[in-house]
Amino acid sequence: MSDLSANLSLPYLAPAQAQKHVTHNEALLRLDALVQLAVQSRTLPDPPAAPAPGARYLLPAGAGGAWSGQAGALAFWDGTAWQFLAPGPGWRAFVLDEAAALVWHGGDWQEMPLPTQGQMLELGLNTAPDAVNRLAVASEATLLSHAGAGHQLKINKAAAGDTASLLFQTGWSGRAEMGCAGDDDFAVKVSEDGAGWRTGLSLSAATGVAHLPQGARVDGALSGSGVLGTVGQLAGESIGALLEQGSGAEGAYLRLADGTQLCWHTLTSSAAGVVSWSYPAAFAAPPVVSGSCASGAAQLLSVGAVAAGSAEISAWDLIGARVATACAVLAVGRWV
Repeated sequence: MSDLSANLSLPYLAPAQAQKHVTHNEALLRLDALVQLAVQSRTLPDPPAAPAPGARYLLPAGAGGAWSGQAGALAFWDGTAWQFLAPGPGWRAFVLDEAAALVWHGGDWQEMPLPTQGQMLELGLNTAPDAVNRLAVASEATLLSHAGAGHQLKINKAAAGDTASLLFQTGWSGRAEMGCAGDDDFAVKVSEDGAGWRTGLSLSAATGVAHLPQGARVDGALSGSGVLGTVGQLAGESIGALLEQGSGAEGAYLRLADGTQLCWHTLTSSAAGVVSWSYPAAFAAPPVVSGSCASGAAQLLSVGAVAAGSAEISAWDLIGARVATACAVLAVGRWV
């Protein structure tokens, strides 16, 4: 049996050994030198003139004086002399004057990169991370919960032209993405092959206006606050419902989100003169007004003065006399 331990070369006490404390203290000195190994330097070529007790150094090639011939070894001052220990595979040391972490590998001290302040390390939970996916999780579900109040998931990008989004994949091929990709507008887009993408919905960051580049289809009844409601526009962009409708004593109207308006009514003309039709909803400018009279008689409808809020209507027979008859009238224009 060897007199030294296998890994750290600590001396063993021998049976019936005299002055056991000497051997024991030598082992403690070596432990003190090796545990929490932090050395003063790895480049000092010669021993310092007055080393502090316990001072430790990694010896460079060509070291001189009392260090001569000990390149690569760990030297420590035991208070009276230099002691030398040969490093083993995997030993680690921290160099104080360089703030560098080293590991003994392949017969030399190799530097281990330290993370800079704020640098993220790679972390894999049940799967392997990589340089892009530094945090990787393989699980049936991932829970992010509150710590007593609310909880936000924040996805930040450096500039407007970068991407901050959630990407949904099938077999590692993109199928849907939502977020701000390439600009600050929020968009939802889909793909059938991971190569070609179609934007189904986008929300303008400047106005909040929703765009449907591929159009929209409503299966079932045309209803809901986003379809029927109050239309509106701001800076040429729709900010309300798709359609607005209404009716009253002067007829009915339909407004479209793009600014188009239609008004219609059935009124009775007068044999005494013109009839003024006030539209059920005002136009932004005089609309185009047309109509027809009731069938069964040779009658013609004529439109007189047309304004943004009303139009003059008359009905005539074939000999040029005004007649009283039912007339269907339609006005088409814009509400903005």
